[in-house]
Amino acid sequence: MIATVTQKLTFDQFLVECPEDGLYELVNGEIVEMNATRNHDDVADFTSDSFKDEIKRLSLNYVVRLSPAIRTVSKAGIEQGRRPDVGVIDRDLWRSNRSAYAALREPIQLAVEVTSTNWDDDYIDKLDEYRRLGILEYWIVDYLAIGSRDFLGNPKVPTVFVYLLDADGNYQKTAFKGSERIVSRTFPELMLTAEQVMNV
Repeated sequence: MIATVTQKLTFDQFLVECPEDGLYELVNGEIVEMNATRNHDDVADFTSDSFKDEIKRLSLNYVVRLSPAIRTVSKAGIEQGRRPDVGVIDRDLWRSNRSAYAALREPIQLAVEVTSTNWDDDYIDKLDEYRRLGILEYWIVDYLAIGSRDFLGNPKVPTVFVYLLDADGNYQKTAFKGSERIVSRTFPELMLTAEQVMNV
């Protein structure tokens, strides 16, 4: 019997080999297709539009992109190619090399993940990778309350979690439910409740 060893892809190889007919991440050296429901996409679009409105209203120096490719590193030191559902990026960083691929190696300002069947990636793996990269603000929008009770409590209720990076490089978490206004460091004047985000 001959054992076949599959070569793990690097982030740069992922950018070249990633199919263009869908949405994919690089996970543990392999290209993985990301599928989303219409409801999931509606939540991401509404969040993105809310951020864009705030950027325009206050003339903030950010751009918003749906599913930007970001190079992260796992706990085991493996390069990953993550695509948060919504990314808020410093405009100067985004425009620093306009002929480059739309992929980033630097930390973005804010990443949003809308949970789906692979919810544990958002709560565990991406949380760790985004913290390690230095993403200043990370939202998990668990609009279906499908995460475990360890995260959502009992009974499980749809929740928006906002993680803010502190001076020691750790995330501090706040949970927002129902009519509670989401408090964001990136958008301190944002008038958006958890239910507005989740019930689109």
